[in-house]
Amino acid sequence: MTAVGGRTSRAVPWAAVIVFVVVACGLAWLVALPLWLGDGLAEPVAGLLLPVMMLTPAAATLVVALVMRVPSRGERARFLGLWPLRPARRVVWLMVAAWLVPPALIALGILVSAALGFVRLDLTFGAFATELRDALPPGTPLPPVEVVVVAQVAMIPIAALVNAVPAFGEELGWRGWLLPALRPCGTWPALILSGAIWGVWHSPVILLGYNFGRTDVSGVLLMTGGCVVWGILLGWLRLRSASVWPAVIAHGSLNAAGGLIVLFAAAKPDLALAGPLGIAGWIVVVAVIAVLVVTGQFRRQPELAPPRAAHPATPSP
Repeated sequence: MTAVGGRTSRAVPWAAVIVFVVVACGLAWLVALPLWLGDGLAEPVAGLLLPVMMLTPAAATLVVALVMRVPSRGERARFLGLWPLRPARRVVWLMVAAWLVPPALIALGILVSAALGFVRLDLTFGAFATELRDALPPGTPLPPVEVVVVAQVAMIPIAALVNAVPAFGEELGWRGWLLPALRPCGTWPALILSGAIWGVWHSPVILLGYNFGRTDVSGVLLMTGGCVVWGILLGWLRLRSASVWPAVIAHGSLNAAGGLIVLFAAAKPDLALAGPLGIAGWIVVVAVIAVLVVTGQFRRQPELAPPRAAHPATPSP
């Protein structure tokens, strides 16, 4: 449905939204429970549980779609942005941008971090070489660190596509279901609220020190801020294309390039300041959002399926 004055004519299905959030967040805590009962992120199963946690928004989507029937059966593929891919040219170009632009923004964020003094760069990659050696058994032969760095950077486009597979589990929920469901309250409220929920959903692992190394509410606040600004950008891809696939690819690309700063930092960086979800990342992404706003890109939105619930058929008299 096309937004008129930032709003649509239908109401937000708040009951379904509440159920979605409770299920997504509740399942996330359930999946992370073994980490809380064990050694946190040092648990051997952490590498398995984190991708499983990414599936919980998709599970919440299935609950509201199949049990609460929001949206109704005939509208699901279109409402979730799975199909059709129209206009095809726009969707394809936005998918390409979603694939290539996030790593460029993260690289720009590294330069902003250096300019603001958040991190000192080392183009000899000495700190990364030391970290690499410490992570491997003593005596393990290593190629020159420059070769490793070039290989890591060159693999980002491929890793973005690989990471898009688990990212689909999140995006089907956040930008596939939640953003269109909230859109009747206005484009910007929907973007900000869906991004904030996305950030809070990360709490089970953020409070264990994931991403920022902070195990208190400050880590959750930082993650929420990062998810709001990146969520606006991913949400714009979703609304501008009427498809969830550009957001899926962008999410995978963001995850693939998120560790770039570790390669170039002269010492272990404070990701709250220098990381893609930290202050430097916010500055870069907000600048991009401002350009999109000034050029009217948020006003150009194709029609989306309305969040109607299915109603039982009325028997004929």
